[in-house]
Amino acid sequence: MPPDPVVPPRSGGDDEAARLPQQRASAEDSDPAPGADGASEPVLGDPRPAPDDAPALAALGGLGPAPSLGPGPRVYADGSALAQYVVGSSSHDEWAEWAKDHEDELVTTPLGLTELRRLALPAGVEARGVARDVEARVTVVRFSDQSLRAATKVSGVLAPFTALHIGAVLAHPEVVAVATYETQLARVAALHGLLVVSPGMAPFWWESAD
Repeated sequence: MPPDPVVPPRSGGDDEAARLPQQRASAEDSDPAPGADGASEPVLGDPRPAPDDAPALAALGGLGPAPSLGPGPRVYADGSALAQYVVGSSSHDEWAEWAKDHEDELVTTPLGLTELRRLALPAGVEARGVARDVEARVTVVRFSDQSLRAATKVSGVLAPFTALHIGAVLAHPEVVAVATYETQLARVAALHGLLVVSPGMAPFWWESAD
């Protein structure tokens, strides 16, 4: 993995470990489970899939290859992270401070924006305005053949939307970190060796979360 230039999120604690990159060892040491035909099934820690390992998915919606995000590392943000822009959210202040220096690194998908709108809707008109503003500023990538193929690798053990987030992340090598406040997504991102960015949360919070 390339060196991570992303400043680790603040956890609110004074411990030095709170300022270290929130990363776990990948699941490379896990033995893949054998399939019904004796072949090995992919596990969460499998490497990024080759672009031609599931050509049948190319028929879904006329999807094309994943576009390059350009030079520099990127941070994938799901809706739970983008929702922290809304005043009154659980980690608004910490997220706003972190985003001052890293917003140009953020990337999301239409799914992330849909989650943002859903979370902002009950918070009122101002929150919905913030959501629209965020949509206009953050880079959005469409789901590609590669992202759907990667999602199928983990769809048997993850909720469908979480699998789609992971698929989008793995389809873009420029993405080196995942910003999220969702336990399941944080755990899987960490298993893939990605940094987890959750300003306002304790280091490795996903390990003890229910």
